[in-house]
Amino acid sequence: MFRTAELQRKLPKDDFQQQVPPLREKLLMLQMELRKAKFPVIVVFAGVDGAGKGETVNKLHEWLDSRWLITRAFGDPSDEELDRPDYWRFWRELPARGRIGLFLSSWYSTPILEHVYGRIGLAEFDERLERIKAFEQTLADDGALILKFWMHLSRDAQKERLRKLEKNPLQHWRISKRDWQHWEMYDQFIAAAERTIMKTSTGLAPWKIVEGYDERYRSTAVATTLYDTIRFRLDESEKAAANNNPNGDAGARPKSTTDLNAVLPVTVLSRLDMSKTLSKDAYDTGLKRYQARLNQLQRAARERKISTILVFEGWDAAGKGGSIRRITAALDSRDYQVIQIAAPTDEEAAHNYLWRFWRHLPRAGRVTIYDRSWYGRVLVERVEGFARTREWQRAYAEINDFEAQLVERGIVLLKFWLHITPEEQLRRFKEREQISYKAWKLTDEDWRNRERWMDYEMAVNDMIEHTSTRQAPWMLVEANDKRHARVEILSALCERLEAALPKDAKAMLATAPKVVKKAKKINGEARKSNKSKV
Repeated sequence: MFRTAELQRKLPKDDFQQQVPPLREKLLMLQMELRKAKFPVIVVFAGVDGAGKGETVNKLHEWLDSRWLITRAFGDPSDEELDRPDYWRFWRELPARGRIGLFLSSWYSTPILEHVYGRIGLAEFDERLERIKAFEQTLADDGALILKFWMHLSRDAQKERLRKLEKNPLQHWRISKRDWQHWEMYDQFIAAAERTIMKTSTGLAPWKIVEGYDERYRSTAVATTLYDTIRFRLDESEKAAANNNPNGDAGARPKSTTDLNAVLPVTVLSRLDMSKTLSKDAYDTGLKRYQARLNQLQRAARERKISTILVFEGWDAAGKGGSIRRITAALDSRDYQVIQIAAPTDEEAAHNYLWRFWRHLPRAGRVTIYDRSWYGRVLVERVEGFARTREWQRAYAEINDFEAQLVERGIVLLKFWLHITPEEQLRRFKEREQISYKAWKLTDEDWRNRERWMDYEMAVNDMIEHTSTRQAPWMLVEANDKRHARVEILSALCERLEAALPKDAKAMLATAPKVVKKAKKINGEARKSNKSKV
């Protein structure tokens, strides 16, 4: 695989000086054009120690306008990064559309190092590479242009390079015992590199192997490839615009198929028992007991650095805000954050739709509550035509992968859909119109969304079908009665938190009053089943 990258090709100085000025001019003009484009450029540098990865990035900063470049190099994760899933630190550093991101020691470094050092076997190494493929696929599907350069040296050339750097008084600091240790392990690293390239070089995120022996050669090779690839993408975008189809089927509001007077289709929501209620006395007693229990459980989870993420979705006026307030009332305000999701800001719209959710993930032991979430991609964006069909259809797999990473990290993830009937929604809308401090909640958009009830219900049915997994199931909450819904949600949260705690924490909590069992028996009006899961 690397034979052609070990020829020790050199670019004469005169040729280099002749090629660079027009190349720099083309790159700068291209960069100005790229700033108006609707896609980011992600450039990954990996390869043999001493092959010139850092020098090449420095050269690109010299040749391009650094104001529109970002460069990130990832070393050992910080305490803040260790508190979150592995890919959190990569997601938050992704470039916005129209910009170029240069990544050193990226998402490839840790899997390769751990495999070479024997900390993970071949099977787990392959699993890590599959996760990388899924990550890059998500970015590429959203329009990102991904280029990956493997900077290569032969074993002898690497040794020569390390010795030269050691002898240079201005460069010797760059060489450590670890570099020589890696040189001794050259064959193991090359074997891992070959496997990495074979398994992760795809049509949307290909690897380009560049010989790193000669500085002038590698710099011009990388810069030329960068220019050609971006130029091709820009030309393709212009062709799409010329064909009057720059956005596929996005942007047009699909025609509504809803008729609230007609018989609605049978869906997973239509099978819920919407007659469930809870008396005021039962609600007051259950609320106090479950809130007390939640306070104990969250304090125990915080001590053991167990994070919690709650996702609230549901119809307008279904009671999401009221349910969230009953949860936060039981928590220390320093331990939680409520993220209310609306239309994306300009900064958020310039990134992949998952970017703004990754950046808000909680630190270990904290709680993040999303009032609406990443499911907007397969709900409002699908129904209102803000996302292309292929975009919301592939989002199911992207969301499942995102949530799998959360759960694998040990995060307690609960997803609630609050369901009400069209008749109950209409009653609440009219009630809001008459109450001054609630009237602001009711907007023209709420009425328009109501007109598309059937479209949204079908979208919800598909969402649950595709994303209610064993590790991240949906909990469907009958919310016609707000009291029932709030106690249902608090009960489920307590149950999941308690299940996530280790045995020593449960033993400590066992000395507290067993309030959960008592709450379920109040006046015989509590629900018969502990939860409605799909």
